[in-house]
Amino acid sequence: MLIALSVLMLIFFIYLLMSKKLSALTALIIIPTIFALLGGFYSEMGDYVIKGLRSVAPNGIMILFAMLYFMVMTEAGMFDPLVNRIIKAVHGDPVKIYLGTVLLAFIVALDGDGATIYIIVLSAFLPIYKRIGFSLPMVCCLLLQVSGLGNMVPWGGPTARAVTSMQVDMSEVFVPLLPALMGCVIWTFVLAWIFGRRERARLAAAGHDFKMISEIKHDGEQRSRGPRTFCFNWLLTLLLLVGLCTEILPLAYLFMIAACIALIVNFPDLGMQKAQLEKHAAPIIAVASLIFAAGVFTGLFNGTGMVNAVGEALIRIIPDSVGPYLAPVTALLSIPMTWLVSNDVFYFGVLPILADAAQHHGITAAEMARASLIGQPVHILSPLVASTYLVVSMLKLDYSENQRFTFKWSLLSCLIMLVISLVLGIIPLSGA
Repeated sequence: MLIALSVLMLIFFIYLLMSKKLSALTALIIIPTIFALLGGFYSEMGDYVIKGLRSVAPNGIMILFAMLYFMVMTEAGMFDPLVNRIIKAVHGDPVKIYLGTVLLAFIVALDGDGATIYIIVLSAFLPIYKRIGFSLPMVCCLLLQVSGLGNMVPWGGPTARAVTSMQVDMSEVFVPLLPALMGCVIWTFVLAWIFGRRERARLAAAGHDFKMISEIKHDGEQRSRGPRTFCFNWLLTLLLLVGLCTEILPLAYLFMIAACIALIVNFPDLGMQKAQLEKHAAPIIAVASLIFAAGVFTGLFNGTGMVNAVGEALIRIIPDSVGPYLAPVTALLSIPMTWLVSNDVFYFGVLPILADAAQHHGITAAEMARASLIGQPVHILSPLVASTYLVVSMLKLDYSENQRFTFKWSLLSCLIMLVISLVLGIIPLSGA
């Protein structure tokens, strides 16, 4: 009963989202609510939802104040010299700009947090994309590829979960996986080159003169209050990034403090501060509503037990003859599973069962941990990942259209990582 209910819910959710019958916001709240009622969970639904909201609250608050911080810094002109220098250096060439986007994104990705990637990169590059008229779905796709791979650093969530679940050393899992990971990093730059060539041809056909773009115009606004403020803003941002990497305080609290300081220093007048808050309220509220709607989905999906039912159903359909090939099977399963369910459920609920079966065929726990990480480039597209709503909102894209455009490229990244892992023996094709 629970398996049928969970499968039907996921089918309806995906169909209504992709067919644009419902928006992401309404689908995340209405669909799990209806199916939880059909399952007879009325008395517990409130508790499940509150638990789900609590699970997304820290990341949600961090994203909201991070958006406010970087929006204020953008208004203060912190990124203007950087943007103008980039434009002058690349002469508006889409190939060079897309490659620069990916390079900056990978540098920022070292902190293992997708939201930071989107906010910093788009704060610097979004004026360029809009000025030249780039395809924003392509930009979003590239950033999501970087985020999916950046999520796999040792201090990122999935790798830490896999290591903890399998009770192995981090070095046993991450170090052997590095060649496959670097292969996907190189592929991401290749994808940026492909997208850049497409955009160059499209814009040239439309009569676009790249050399005419020399700087970003700001309609006469005074974007910076002076050199001292400009230097202070960069110093504050540097200190903030150091704090984020060292985690001296909770990430949400760091961004709250930084956002307040940024407002006071750059806009000392109370009226100016209110104007800034009003100006940025719409995009911030849009992202906040999606994040907490995802909390409702997560709470009901987990609390009702539907998420565990999906995992158990997938495990049951694996025939015994597949046992020796459980490493590549786990890698392939991680692609849909980490999209459908949270990382916690997959790594602490599903992976131990698969690893126990694989052990009988000579496949080690470390090998299974590596295999379980293959699906991360697709996982980043999951409706359960709050930061994805942030990048979609910042670029003002349709969520379902972005899913359709990006999925094939994310799937290709997963397959490239899997092929490299199998060829190099990082993941065994079959057990002993």
